[in-house]
Amino acid sequence: MEKIRARIITVSDRCTAGEVIDQSGPLAVSILTELGYHWLSLDPVAVVPDGVESVRDALDCALNDGCRFVFTTGGTGISPRDLTPEATAPLLVARLDGLAEQIRLRGARTSPTAGLSRGLVGITSRDSAAALIVNAPGSTGGVTDALAIVGPVLEHAFDQLVGTKQGH
Repeated sequence: MEKIRARIITVSDRCTAGEVIDQSGPLAVSILTELGYHWLSLDPVAVVPDGVESVRDALDCALNDGCRFVFTTGGTGISPRDLTPEATAPLLVARLDGLAEQIRLRGARTSPTAGLSRGLVGITSRDSAAALIVNAPGSTGGVTDALAIVGPVLEHAFDQLVGTKQGH
């Protein structure tokens, strides 16, 4: 498979302000590397504040830079500034709700609060230039759960998008 450019975006007011150190973004990079996705070309982790505009700008930047896999961590809850899904939704032409639900179900095994996540998973188009966007919770557990679900289907998803594999 050809190299696919990917970006991890951490969405956090506290990380942006330097109040806490981002752990979820670097964990996502580590997990993807450990899973052996040598065909992913990982950009440095971007850290942006919560909110629709900041997240939309970061997503637009990643897409304009040619990223085909964009994984956000944070901003999926129900607090007033948790607006990552609102920034993501207008960019998606098709949502992959089954994957989003699987992420929540996996998280619910260890944390009842996983059901409060509103993260989305979807694609930006239905052609070979499509990007897959995944919104994960901002916790290290949320990142681990999201990549445990999405990781095993990444290669197949991109094969389908570029037309090298067809669905059954």
